[in-house]
Amino acid sequence: MQTERTEHPECVASCQQFSRRERRSVAAARKFARRALTEWGLERLLDDVVLCVSELSTNALVHGVPPDRGFLLRLYLYDGGTLRVEVHDSGDGHPHIPAETAGSDEEKGRGLFLVRELADAWGVGERNPGKVVWCEWRA
Repeated sequence: MQTERTEHPECVASCQQFSRRERRSVAAARKFARRALTEWGLERLLDDVVLCVSELSTNALVHGVPPDRGFLLRLYLYDGGTLRVEVHDSGDGHPHIPAETAGSDEEKGRGLFLVRELADAWGVGERNPGKVVWCEWRA
């Protein structure tokens, strides 16, 4: 895995992977995140981060990636130990957590609920075209 520095001076390491719109992309994103966290010595966050990467990647594929496009997974490690995960897609819409998710027995609609519960912070940013959904774990 190629770890690189970014233009952010507080970032000590980063990596990214582009995935096409196909089912195996979610498994590839999980594997990529697992490898990055292991290389960065962040095994304590492994389960939570990999689950969030899986949820955000799945959401990008199902809701955010038009045909013949893909999504970009970026991981940043900042000075002080904060980890940031970003999933970029080119689709319209603004993701949100349905109000009924917490008590629902439905199999869908729990992804962002899980991200909110596992990460220290999460949000959605603008991108042209599309959006970036991110989450962070603080040291």
